[in-house]
Amino acid sequence: MGLLRSSSRVGLTSLGDGARVRWTVALPGSVGGEGGRQPPVVLLHGGPGLPDYLGDVADMVEDLAPVYRYDQRGTGRSVWQGRHTFARHVGDLAELLDAWGAARAVLVGHSYGADLAARFCLAHPDRVAAVLLMCGPFLGDWRAGYRAVRDRRMTGAQRERLRVLEELPRRSEEQEVELLTLAWFTDHADHSGAGRGWRWAERDARLRRPVNWGMNRELGAAGRADPLDGHLDGLRACLPARAELLGGCDDPRPLSALDGLARSLGLPLTRIEGGGHEPWLERPEAVRACLRRFVRGRS
Repeated sequence: MGLLRSSSRVGLTSLGDGARVRWTVALPGSVGGEGGRQPPVVLLHGGPGLPDYLGDVADMVEDLAPVYRYDQRGTGRSVWQGRHTFARHVGDLAELLDAWGAARAVLVGHSYGADLAARFCLAHPDRVAAVLLMCGPFLGDWRAGYRAVRDRRMTGAQRERLRVLEELPRRSEEQEVELLTLAWFTDHADHSGAGRGWRWAERDARLRRPVNWGMNRELGAAGRADPLDGHLDGLRACLPARAELLGGCDDPRPLSALDGLARSLGLPLTRIEGGGHEPWLERPEAVRACLRRFVRGRS
């Protein structure tokens, strides 16, 4: 049989506390192909406080299995007001799996989403068929190394402008876009002022909106108060047999911190040469090959 185009569906699920979470699923279009034999893939976006942005990643594997994405509560079209905790977001994912009729799923988390995936493994190991941690989570005092690299990639004028924008009690729409562009362009391997990294950051600063800064502060503080560093023994014991990490060699967040996690957990780490914090942008074929191998369950 030839391949049919994949189809997509959008839904809105009401959770136990009344929050409503918006999600989308891409369904494989092949008849009798791999998609019917694979557990669903769930992509967990980063932030925290951003809406989902992993459409390009979903496109890489949507012919292999159903691929779910969702705006975490309080972001994008999952409108909600309240206090954010890791337990709440872990519980959201469990409820969503129930709503989707998925006993188990392959989790692919990016950045903060990798932290969320790891914490979900700790709470619900029986529901994780496999887990791929992309560009996170990081061990130790990785933020100091990240800030040092970020500062080296910026000019003095850019650092000063970012500081001024961060300290404003209120920002206009254009000031918010400018702040996010300055904060994000150094995440890319091509981080010159006129390079692709700047254009990607400026584009995303307009698309990944609005940022839920309150959620970012609350979950950031929760992560510092209860880092995954203290849960490595438990995580090692409950990870599925198929668990891996992936990182960009040019991510300003130190790859050594990701490597430390891989060694602590005894997991393989795929290093994407020439890739930044979103390596699928700069090295799409390398990331695509890794994702497809992983979703297919191959070593």
